Amino acid sequence: MNLSRKLAARAAEGRPIRVAQIGAGKFGSMFLHQARITPGLHVAGIADLSVPRARVALARVHWPAGSFDAGGLDAAMQDGTTHLTDDAMALIADPRIEVVVECTGHPEAGLRHARAAIAHGKHVIMVNVEADVLAGPLLAREAAAAGVVYSMAYGDQPALVCEMVDTLRTAGFTVVAAGKGTKYLPEFHASTPATVWGHYGLTEAQARDGGMNPQMFNSFLDGTKSGIEMAAIANATGLAVPEDGLLFPPAGTTELPALLRPRNEGGVLPRKGMVEVVSSVRRDGSTIPDNLRWGVYAVFEGESDYARRCFGEYGVATDPSGRYAALWRPYHFIGLELGVSVASAALRGEATGCAEAWRGDVVAVAKRPLKAGEVLDGEGGACVWGKCIPAPRSLALAALPIGLAHGIRLAHDVAEGAILTAADAPVDPMGDAQRIRAEMAARCG
Repeated sequence: MNLSRKLAARAAEGRPIRVAQIGAGKFGSMFLHQARITPGLHVAGIADLSVPRARVALARVHWPAGSFDAGGLDAAMQDGTTHLTDDAMALIADPRIEVVVECTGHPEAGLRHARAAIAHGKHVIMVNVEADVLAGPLLAREAAAAGVVYSMAYGDQPALVCEMVDTLRTAGFTVVAAGKGTKYLPEFHASTPATVWGHYGLTEAQARDGGMNPQMFNSFLDGTKSGIEMAAIANATGLAVPEDGLLFPPAGTTELPALLRPRNEGGVLPRKGMVEVVSSVRRDGSTIPDNLRWGVYAVFEGESDYARRCFGEYGVATDPSGRYAALWRPYHFIGLELGVSVASAALRGEATGCAEAWRGDVVAVAKRPLKAGEVLDGEGGACVWGKCIPAPRSLALAALPIGLAHGIRLAHDVAEGAILTAADAPVDPMGDAQRIRAEMAARCG
C-alpha cells in the first residue's frame, strides 16, 4: 500500500531506482511514458537493436529533447538523462543498474538477457511472456539462488490475475478459476498475418499507418497469446491447465460464477482450480454486452452458509446457488502500470507474480496441412498456433514449444490440428533458447 511513498523517499534521497530497459516497442514505450513522470524512477539506459527507432519512440511518448542520448551512460547516471545503445549486455552489466526490464518479445533474446541480468545481480521484470513460458521456472530458481527478484510485469494480464488470486487466497478463499477475456471464435486458430486485419475490422493501410505488426497482432487473435498467458499464470499460481487446450467459453461478467464452476455442478470446468479464457463474443459472432475482452477475473468459493450469506448482503456477483462468486477487473493498463513491478522488486524484494513450478506449456499446432520441407514462421505466423496443455503431457509427446517454432524446416508432413513434435521439427540443440529450454525441462519437469 505504500510503494509510492517508498519511491518518493528514494527521490528525496537523490537515489532513484536505476532501470535498464531492453526493447522500446509498444509495451516498453508505455512504461517509458510513465517512468519519466514517476518520482523515484530513473530509466538510465535503453537498449534497442535500432537506436533511431528508440529515439522515435521516446519522442512519441513526449520525452523532451535533451533528456536522452545526451552524453553516454556515465553522464546519464550523473544528470538523470537516459543513455541509448544497441548493446544490451553492456547496459545489463553496469553495476549501477538495479532493475532490468526485458520487453523485446523475442523468446531467445529474453532468456539470454534475463540470465545475464541475474548473473550480474539485477532484478528482472520479464515483460517477455513468451520467454517466461519457455523457461521461466528455471530463471525463477536461478534468481532466487542469486538473491534477486524475477517477476512478471504488472499491467499485463498474467500479473494482474496472479494478484487477484493471491488476494483471494490471502483472505482464505478457494480459487476455482482465473484468467482473462479475449475476442475468440474457433476459426481464429487458422488466421494468418495475411488475413488478420479483416478480423480486426482494419484495412492493411490502416494497420500499416498505425505501426501495427501483423504477426504480433495475429498471435493475439489465433489463441497463441492466450495460451501463453494462461500457462504463465498456472506456473505462478498452481492453478491447472486443461488437458487439451483452453475452451474459450463465451461469457459476460454476470455469467462468470455459473459458467466457471465444475461440470458436475453445471459449469464447464473439468474440476476446481483451473485457468481459462472467456470470449467476449458468442459463437455466432454477436458481442456480449458485459464482456471482459480487456479484463481479468477470478471465480472463488464461499464454503459456508455464513460466507454465502455475506456475499448476498454485500452484492457480490454469484451463481444461482450463491456458492460461487466472481471478482473481475474490466481492463488493464499494459505498460502504463509496469512501474509497480519495478518498485516492488527494488523496494520490497517481491515479484508481482513469478513462476514457481512448470505446470503449463504452450505447444505448436498445425493451422493447416503442413508439408515436409516447409519452414515454420513462429508465433502468430501462417503455419502454427500455440495450444496450452499440461507440461507433463508436453514432455510425454516431445512436443515442439511455440517459442521454438521459428525457422525450423519440417522433417515430416503434419496434419491440420496436430501437435508438432521434436521428430516433426527437429531443433538445433546448440541454440541458446533450445539449450536453456532443455535445461529447464530436465531440472523442473
